[in-house]
Amino acid sequence: MTNGTNRVLDELAKLVTDAAGAAQGVRREVETAMRAQVERILNSMDVVQREDFEAVREMAVKARTENSALITRIEALEARLAKIERQSAPKSTKSPSASSKSRDNS
Repeated sequence: MTNGTNRVLDELAKLVTDAAGAAQGVRREVETAMRAQVERILNSMDVVQREDFEAVREMAVKARTENSALITRIEALEARLAKIERQSAPKSTKSPSASSKSRDNS
């Protein structure tokens, strides 16, 4: 009797194992079908993929950094230019009209 019971249990275990394997296969197929459907929906909505988003984000960060460096450089160059212009500006102590007035009053 035990031998018959073991055989029934072995067959039942084999059946459950086969069913679990089949369920995993069905699960994989459903996942694949769902993933394809979601991809189709996202493509029709023109949603950006993560890789593209990250690439553009890195480009924006680099551009901001370069822009900040260029602004700093422009400010330094403008300061140098202003200093040079002040140094080379003609220095007059009196205006010509003031000197002619003082001669007229004497």
